[in-house]
Amino acid sequence: MLTEIVLPGVVEPEDLRVHHRPMPSPGPGQALVRVEATGVSFAEQQMRRGRYYDQPAYPFVPGYDLVGTVTGTGTGVDPALRGTRVAAVTKIGGWSSHAVLDTGDLVPVPDGVSAVQAETVVVNGITAWQMLHRLARVRSGQTVLVLGANGGVGSILTQLARLAGATVIGSAAPRHHDALRAAGVVPVDYRGDVSAQVRAVAPDGVDAVFDHVGGPGLTGSWQLLRKGGTLVSYGSASTRDDTGSKQLPMLKLLARLWTWHLLPNGRRAYFYNFWGGVRRLDRFRARLHADLTAVLTAMAAGEVTATVAAELPLTSAAEAMRLAESRTVAGKVVLVP
Repeated sequence: MLTEIVLPGVVEPEDLRVHHRPMPSPGPGQALVRVEATGVSFAEQQMRRGRYYDQPAYPFVPGYDLVGTVTGTGTGVDPALRGTRVAAVTKIGGWSSHAVLDTGDLVPVPDGVSAVQAETVVVNGITAWQMLHRLARVRSGQTVLVLGANGGVGSILTQLARLAGATVIGSAAPRHHDALRAAGVVPVDYRGDVSAQVRAVAPDGVDAVFDHVGGPGLTGSWQLLRKGGTLVSYGSASTRDDTGSKQLPMLKLLARLWTWHLLPNGRRAYFYNFWGGVRRLDRFRARLHADLTAVLTAMAAGEVTATVAAELPLTSAAEAMRLAESRTVAGKVVLVP
């Protein structure tokens, strides 16, 4: 039997449902994957509130990504794929003991990288890599600001930026500052005057800001850029608990970024959309495969390390959700079926 976690509607974490159903069979071009690790990201937190801008209708199984081992293959798939550990972006459906996936969505995990380690850098790693290298195009010698540097995406961003030769300033609560310093990051207190703290380190501003907060503070991020700098917004955590339209905050954010981007002042502003930028599925898959492979290769080489906030059983999804939403942990909360 397959075990999965169902989100029935806008509910508290304790109302997530554990569901069992018969094991599915892979169809043509598909593989059956035994899930070894999946995670709790900001997307699932928003989906629980009915606030994720393009989530499906309830009920559904959450889970934006997963890592597991191929146990079965459909017609047209090389049987040698069985036994291979793979990672995949699912958007939904990852909170399950097994998943049927198109083989084109599977990315091999290098030897020496555990399922839990790999899980921390699937969506988070792809997001960090693409923002850093495809949008901001950060180069050695530049200075960047990462908001939420202790978080799932932030912790990967700081490591990749350091690997690229950049000086990294990271905002976080003071309890995380020692860990950031040990990682070579200059910490600033997100509860204080972030702009003043950053200017004390980089008086002329920074070359890139990675902002997941949105809201009124986005203007401060834009103003911290030096000429030629890039603001990359990739979320609106400040509106997480808002009610009303889930599209309106995003539309306002996009309008502001687009206006700034068009200003003739040598600075750029982007909103990172994981699913945007590539209209053809084959190109999207190729880009995703290349970028995740780059991050996993860096992890296998010891250049990127996993930051696991907690590792909990799949059936403890409610506890995992509460912990992820508490904003008290560093790294990613991982579910293990």
